[in-house]
Amino acid sequence: MRTEMKEIVLSSPKPFQGRVIFYAAPLFAAAVLVVAVAGCNRGHSADVVATVNGHAIMKTDMERLYKAQLGEAQQQPQQPTQEQADSLRLNVLKELIDEEIVDQRAVKMNLTATNEEVDAKLAELKAPYTEEQFDQKLKAGNHTLDDVRHDLRRSLTQEKLLNKEINSKITVTDSDVSNYFNQHKAEFNLLETQYHLAQIQVTSVPAPQPVNLQGSKATTDDEAKKKIQALKNRLDSGEDFGTIAMNFSERPETAPNGGDMGFVAESQMHSDPMVFTAVTKLKAGQITEILPLLDAQSKKTMGYAIYKLISREPAGQRDVNDPRVQQAIRQQLRDGRSQLLKNAFFEMLRDQAKVENFLAEQIFKNDAH
Repeated sequence: MRTEMKEIVLSSPKPFQGRVIFYAAPLFAAAVLVVAVAGCNRGHSADVVATVNGHAIMKTDMERLYKAQLGEAQQQPQQPTQEQADSLRLNVLKELIDEEIVDQRAVKMNLTATNEEVDAKLAELKAPYTEEQFDQKLKAGNHTLDDVRHDLRRSLTQEKLLNKEINSKITVTDSDVSNYFNQHKAEFNLLETQYHLAQIQVTSVPAPQPVNLQGSKATTDDEAKKKIQALKNRLDSGEDFGTIAMNFSERPETAPNGGDMGFVAESQMHSDPMVFTAVTKLKAGQITEILPLLDAQSKKTMGYAIYKLISREPAGQRDVNDPRVQQAIRQQLRDGRSQLLKNAFFEMLRDQAKVENFLAEQIFKNDAH
């Protein structure tokens, strides 16, 4: 889904990942699209940039996605060269063509997402925000509610199609899990203790934009002290750590995930003896007192933090019967098989589709002279 309303977890809260392969690229961007380019100039509307089995892909849709991706990619307000613009538009059009191929397959199998399914997913996206906050999110991303609904429908449709054609056909047996574990035992041997931590952080360091749901930001050291103390008081009164972190923490990498930092190795913890000492005294579920955040070079206080110990994983070899080991292996094997089948499935769909890419023809003819 191109409209991303939820930030991505930067550190995984899973210590037993083995050789898990993460597929972070867009769903179809990694595969090369084969486009048949005819030798003669066919007549078509200037508003149409490509067709898939005769169904038009409109220039307005391509330009909308092009502008969105250009805005995300640009760090400085400068216009791309013509070659850069053409290259990005080609990539955007590939994505739209791939989506259209999959959408047509879903329609044929009666798997298009319903209005009720789209409404339910939209409500889920809006749940953490007030109406005003959600509208601000849309404006910041230069999206409309119709854009969100459009992208949600395509995302849900693709998910339904893949579940039907691929995921429902994947089976991971106990024997598969045992075989993998026996061949990769070392991957499940923790060489040192791991601490699964969450953090609420407040600093006086300026930020270009709000990173929490409330848009809350301290601007001076006094403000930071008052804010962190107020948050500590709320935690002590029983309020949920994750909810407080999402609404008020000022660390952009973790605030969207309820402050979750993932697993931190004990050797890493030693870099801040004060935090290490405080955390090692905790039982799972407990929180530290307010601790200063020190600048790595000057060692001066730059803010304040509260840590929560979610769990502690001692060093040592894990057993194949450990539920977490079982879950990690099953997920890894399932993901690997799913990705292989998806690649094969998409190639089959492309081979069966008739694609005419008028933008590619135009760029080729303009430059090949």
